[in-house]
Amino acid sequence: MDDELNTRLKPLRERIDALDAQLIALLNQRAAVALEVGEVKKHFNAPVFRPEREQQVIARLQDLSDGPLAGEHISAIWREIMAASRALEKTLKAAFLGPVGTYSEEAMHEYFGQSIEGLPCPSIDEVFRSVEAGAAEFGVVPIENSTEGAVSRTLDLLLQTQLLIGGELALPIHHNLLTLGGDLTGVTRVCAHPQALAQCQGWLASNAPHLERQAVASNAEGARLAAGDPTVAAIAGDRAAIHYGLQVAHALIQDDPHNRTRFVMIGKEPTGVSGNDLTSLIVSVANEPGAMFKLLEPLARHGVSMTRFESRPARVGTWEYYFYIDVEGHRDDASVAAALAELGAKAEFLKILGSYPRAR
Repeated sequence: MDDELNTRLKPLRERIDALDAQLIALLNQRAAVALEVGEVKKHFNAPVFRPEREQQVIARLQDLSDGPLAGEHISAIWREIMAASRALEKTLKAAFLGPVGTYSEEAMHEYFGQSIEGLPCPSIDEVFRSVEAGAAEFGVVPIENSTEGAVSRTLDLLLQTQLLIGGELALPIHHNLLTLGGDLTGVTRVCAHPQALAQCQGWLASNAPHLERQAVASNAEGARLAAGDPTVAAIAGDRAAIHYGLQVAHALIQDDPHNRTRFVMIGKEPTGVSGNDLTSLIVSVANEPGAMFKLLEPLARHGVSMTRFESRPARVGTWEYYFYIDVEGHRDDASVAAALAELGAKAEFLKILGSYPRAR
């Protein structure tokens, strides 16, 4: 049986080895050209990372492919190829909500690739501060969850900062209940980020009602606490379990099986047109009848679709609000530019947070 198997596999493996040799030669040729691109960018002081260009490369290759590789496979492969090429030009750093093992770190690697250098931060505020101060070129922050809605602190900081949104990623969130021993023996409390506790409240009420729920700064912080205390359970993902040496007591405990968190990438450089973009903005209007209709009418008239609408109190004590809006298209697209110009003339306040490639 083994001899027959090896006999049939041998020529196929030899073909794969030959193809791998061609691939590595081509990848090194590609990397050499990428280095030349880097030299040109240095001459013109252009940014190393161009998310719109990378999105266009991946989209083109997905369209060219006849399979059997699926679109998401091509995206994952080329993201790492381009990340490795970027690292040859310059090692980029991205700040994320830490410590190591958070979903923010996972989102960072999912978006930028494994070659990015991560800077874990104790809070979302510190992520913004790190990018503003130049300690990192980019920041990765959660902005909304499919179960719990908007991440209020991120919205508030986007209002205050001069940083721009340059990209987005929707990450599936798979929560596990983690302990040192792999069960709930002796466990009296569960520590996790407030959003994670809320996303798992139904499961906890039905399956572990005796556990005290304690909110901490991040899920990874909960995992760190659980790693040093057998009476503590954490809610976190596989990355945190591996990093902190924890066992899965119960897997996939999120109440919504399709739970996802949307992350945005923040930085100082504006992002160019990719052809499949979103533009995020904040507006406020006078507190008068018909104000919102007057505000949104230019979008409809210019054929600009709105994909998100979120309100936040202005915190001035007069029941006024800021409205966070996402629209389809780039701010440099003719229809979007015209709509935003009219909107700016009618609004009490308008801030464009950035235009960026839409998550595929």
